[in-house]
Amino acid sequence: MAGQVNMFIYHRFGEPRYPSTNIEPEVFSAQLQYLADQKIPVLPLADVADCLAQGRDLPEHAVVLTVDDAFPSFLLNAMPLLRTHHFPVTLFVNTDSVGTPGYLGWDQLRQLMKEGVRLGNHTATHDYLLERRPGETHDLWRQRVTDDIVRAQQAILRETGAKPEFFAYPYGEYSPELAKIVKTLGFRAAVAQQSGVVGDGADRFTLPRFPMGGGFATLDGFKSKAAMAPLQIALLSEVDPVLGPGETAPQLNIRLSPQLYELERLQGFVQGDNRLVITPVSGRLGEYTVQAEKPLTGRRNKYTLTVPLRSGGWAWFSQPWFRPQSGG
Repeated sequence: MAGQVNMFIYHRFGEPRYPSTNIEPEVFSAQLQYLADQKIPVLPLADVADCLAQGRDLPEHAVVLTVDDAFPSFLLNAMPLLRTHHFPVTLFVNTDSVGTPGYLGWDQLRQLMKEGVRLGNHTATHDYLLERRPGETHDLWRQRVTDDIVRAQQAILRETGAKPEFFAYPYGEYSPELAKIVKTLGFRAAVAQQSGVVGDGADRFTLPRFPMGGGFATLDGFKSKAAMAPLQIALLSEVDPVLGPGETAPQLNIRLSPQLYELERLQGFVQGDNRLVITPVSGRLGEYTVQAEKPLTGRRNKYTLTVPLRSGGWAWFSQPWFRPQSGG
């Protein structure tokens, strides 16, 4: 358990009309003050990407702050608080929306960059990238998605003079092939939206982030998530987060260390009116099958596992599942 980074995703600040993605500024202020009071380092995303790319240990405990979509409330209500603490932040921009009603403009984004805000690529269109259009072949889908990401990359470079090095999947949806496209395009890392903690050796192209919006956007919730450790899971079979036709309750086959974790207290959760069944594999200590009792509901779902560390505290892991409408 050499190192960990707890990453957080925000969208709107002081916009109660959008409750699921909003956090009140006073709550955000309290979260930042907590980090300062506890002397938890707040790192640029680049530092985490460098550690993972070079195989170096992550810090013993640190936090990364990210914001998606570039809504004006970030500039109006969040930046004054971030300035006070001099905390770094990465802002992921979907470029077709820049300058349209309800989004920041290029002049504002350039000014934010002068203040140290790092811009990331959030595609041009903010489309559901896993979707295939009617009649679209796999090759045409791949080309369209690549063009979407490249167009955003070119727009940010043209307007700011800086080439984004980090990518955020719209809606947090990714697949192994989509992650490979992002890697091939030269990004240093990519972030998703499944909750979890970045540990040493994490896949830097599917990095988890704890959401801070709606009912999760509290000071107590932030403290709890900031204290979580990474749950180091060995996946014993290949996992594709995109559900195939007829796949309703995927099974995970995992191994956990009995030396690190109090496995008798392992627990799991799944969204909706459902239950996660964790079954020990007979004769194989630390190995389990994990599966939802009922079919998964919704376009996006996830299995979440938590367990106490023998050294104290709790560890967290989430496996997301996506069901594109087109089956892409």
